[in-house]
Amino acid sequence: MSESAPKSPSQSLLIVDDDTAFTGVLARAMSVRGYTCSVANNATMALQLATQSRPAYCVLDLKLGESNGLKLIPELLRAAPGMRILLLTGYASIATAVEAIKRGAHDYLAKPADADQIARALNAQAPRQASAVTAAPDAPPPLKRLEWEHIQRILGETEGNISEAARRLGMHRRTLQRKLAKHPVRERPAPGRE
Repeated sequence: MSESAPKSPSQSLLIVDDDTAFTGVLARAMSVRGYTCSVANNATMALQLATQSRPAYCVLDLKLGESNGLKLIPELLRAAPGMRILLLTGYASIATAVEAIKRGAHDYLAKPADADQIARALNAQAPRQASAVTAAPDAPPPLKRLEWEHIQRILGETEGNISEAARRLGMHRRTLQRKLAKHPVRERPAPGRE
């Protein structure tokens, strides 16, 4: 049995992402790996499917259009207690990873992640510790990266409320929205690894 296969032949998996092309591709890839997949493209549909089918696993995107995947984690766990949730996002930060684990996610992966990585994360025995999400860098992170992580921490504290987060950060709401629309700053490659 491969390490990425589910523990029983037809474990149910809920995939929650507003990108319909991505959910279709991931559902097909996970079906080949033995999962029975259902797909939701918004928070309302995700909660409805979780309540009806009580899946064993969930792959949840951080950004769901206007919704926030972090905020959805506890609601999904109330709808389907015992479900293992993997938060998948293109906006990775340590603060977001820590917040996801605190809210009940079992693991956290940054996009792009392939189906084998997702299957391994879903079947990991214990939740990942925040220190394992990102190895400590040898040099301090760039200032823009620190700003991004601070913004993510404040967004977590305000449960995704942009207006309140902007007020706490001392910036205009539109300025914060522009910053969030950009991808986070990439880490500098280690010397000799360029």
